[in-house]
Amino acid sequence: MSQRPKNIRQGTSEMEIPTTLTKKQFQQVRNLTKDDGHFNLVRNFHLADVITLCNGASGVLSIFSNLRYLIDHDPYYLKLAMWCIPLGFTFDVLDGRVARWRKTSSILGQELDSLADAISFGVAPAVLGFVLGLQSFLDTVVLTCFVCCGIARLARYNATVAILPHDKSGKVSYFEGTPIPTSLILVAILAYLSHIGQVGDQLPGGLIEIVPGYSFHAMVAMFGLNGTLMVSKSLKIPKL
Repeated sequence: MSQRPKNIRQGTSEMEIPTTLTKKQFQQVRNLTKDDGHFNLVRNFHLADVITLCNGASGVLSIFSNLRYLIDHDPYYLKLAMWCIPLGFTFDVLDGRVARWRKTSSILGQELDSLADAISFGVAPAVLGFVLGLQSFLDTVVLTCFVCCGIARLARYNATVAILPHDKSGKVSYFEGTPIPTSLILVAILAYLSHIGQVGDQLPGGLIEIVPGYSFHAMVAMFGLNGTLMVSKSLKIPKL
């Protein structure tokens, strides 16, 4: 990573607060940048941030477990890969509750949450779909689009959360598009198909050939639909 130019780093005085940040957020940024200590980042983690990292770790473990299953064909690793995704969701729910309980929400935590969600509910389910049979070229194109939709949806939320309607407790009233954790529905479907043995060449709907050499599995359409719903602007989902 290239070093930020010094003239930019010195552009904001210690007393000046950027208009895009609250006073509390500005202080959090100052805490992250005021010294060059090796563990400065770790010292500024809140408990909720650590829980969020556990969400991301669950997604990474799911991906590695899928890869191990491809190597060893041991069902244990496939089951582990599946269970790690709802485990990540548990951490995703818990970090918000802990942040509200301890009143320690942070600007760093918001970014951590989105990055962890992109791994646990975007990349991990897509890799699981690939491992269970969605392996044609067009399948991988749809799976890639699904992940990109999830990333775009998270970025839009971070960019607009400040102006979205909030309730009295400060929570956002609704989501624009389906939240990325709705990919758990896809994981549940794939887990069921794996349980009854309808994976690989046995996936429901079979393989559909568009032109010679280019085909896709009908089941990949559920990833395409889920990705489309995530980036919808008109679809508003009340936040529970």
